[in-house]
Amino acid sequence: MRLYLTALNPTDAVLDGFLPAAASLGLSATVLTDRPAEWPADVPVARCAVRDPAAVVAAAAPARAVALLSNSDHLQEATAIAARKLGLPGKDPDAARLCKDKAAARRAIAAAGLDLVRTVTVDPGAMPDVPTGMFPAVVKPREGVASEDAYLVADNAELVARVAEIRGRRPDVALVVEEYLAGELRTFETLGDGTELASLGGWRTGLGPPPTFTEESLAWSPPAEQARTQLWPRLDALGVGFGACHTEYVVSDGRVRLIEVNYRLIGDRMDLILADLLGVPLFEYVIRLHLGEPLSALGLPDTVDRYAQVEYVCADRSGRLVAAPGPLDTVHGDVRLGCRPLREVGRTAEHTGTNRDYLAVLHGIGPDEGTVRQSLAALRSGLQWTIVE
Repeated sequence: MRLYLTALNPTDAVLDGFLPAAASLGLSATVLTDRPAEWPADVPVARCAVRDPAAVVAAAAPARAVALLSNSDHLQEATAIAARKLGLPGKDPDAARLCKDKAAARRAIAAAGLDLVRTVTVDPGAMPDVPTGMFPAVVKPREGVASEDAYLVADNAELVARVAEIRGRRPDVALVVEEYLAGELRTFETLGDGTELASLGGWRTGLGPPPTFTEESLAWSPPAEQARTQLWPRLDALGVGFGACHTEYVVSDGRVRLIEVNYRLIGDRMDLILADLLGVPLFEYVIRLHLGEPLSALGLPDTVDRYAQVEYVCADRSGRLVAAPGPLDTVHGDVRLGCRPLREVGRTAEHTGTNRDYLAVLHGIGPDEGTVRQSLAALRSGLQWTIVE
């Protein structure tokens, strides 16, 4: 029985998550990608124009695939269309499109009468035309990921300057400008089988300084009942109901306001940390849903009696990383600690003010917040990263 995964670049979610999970389930897995040379030699890959649903169908059909899925933001719609054509369980293509298109997602939420976020689309080559009353605002790619090219702007002059800056790098990208939603950033992680949707919990996100939106830390903090009650209909309005979904939101005056919905697992190794915290084979669960199993068969935990804290080590300037710790797993009292490099030593990179600046991710899982924070601080104090400009 063969499982196909559509992907672009190699990611920890595929290499350390989905491929081992497929093997545990007795499935042969193949990665369909348009960049096969970038993948490790021991990973079974096949060249495919993965943004084209017809090409994905042509690649998967001869082997009579039993499941087809993707964890890439860029490939959800194409993969969903291909799965439907192959008669396999999968996401609703319209829902995948809505979640990817930030302007369309805002319209769908507003049409359902759930929330209205003032949003203006700026097509490639067009000048932004934004009412003065919308500021402060956020400008970002309409189909962007990883906080890349997302900026807080105070007025029209800043907006025009940021649009010009983004277009200097990406002249053909469509942008959205939307009102800034104040509040503490949180996440909501879910799994669904197309009929039932279950909460896995969520995180409280610590951001770096504006005008960018770099996620620097995450603390385990499942949504309160009041927030969940408001989140469910918003996801329903977008058609979210199958497989994994990662939702970002703030709560303002008791009202949930969505930042964005990523129709896949939480990224940047948070998916692997979440699986460890929950104590479940999360990647196997996602695959089993794509095999057509019901959510009730997975055995998700009702509660989590542990706490987790995650911290990203971020580059503070451009340059070459010349020294950094390697992978590390250790125990400090009752806390399990880990460090995973996210940038290889010797690599030169520009400072972006986004998640692309991550050098490493540190995490701790233990009995309570105070114990985990103390242990994680002790771990970080003994590690050092050196960048030479």
